[in-house]
Amino acid sequence: MIVDEEVFAVILAVVVVVSVLGIALSIPRNPEPFTAIGLLDQNCRIGNYPREVPVGYPIELCVFISNNLGRPALLQARIKISYNGSIPTNTTPLAMDGVLNITVFLPHEGNTTRKFSVTLPEAGERIVIAGELWEMDLDSGKWLYTGRYVFIRVNATGTPG
Repeated sequence: MIVDEEVFAVILAVVVVVSVLGIALSIPRNPEPFTAIGLLDQNCRIGNYPREVPVGYPIELCVFISNNLGRPALLQARIKISYNGSIPTNTTPLAMDGVLNITVFLPHEGNTTRKFSVTLPEAGERIVIAGELWEMDLDSGKWLYTGRYVFIRVNATGTPG
């Protein structure tokens, strides 16, 4: 059977495209490593965050922590309360101690969701409840801020009971 030049060119083009596609799909990808933190409501879901909370009563929330660094990691969510409305940035954490630290060891592609509660001891408007993600640097033995953060704003009303 004789194949004319046009049919041969189409077959050759299909073979080249399939070969290039096969090679491209077989090359291992090295995605950008990242960590993640999320602040969730009392049912550990996105949304339905409290807006008004009574002073002196616990606010129940959840924090989601994820590790996609390509290796296991010791991570810490630092929960902080800011009465002056300050929030962290991707380079600078809030300059205050946390009211609660949640420390977890996660494998690559591991995640966890943890419940926690905080109590606001005084009234105020637009109070920030922030979660900052920190990673233990095993070489230095120090916690390093990852630049990942999340926050909600609440109004605390009433007087401590």
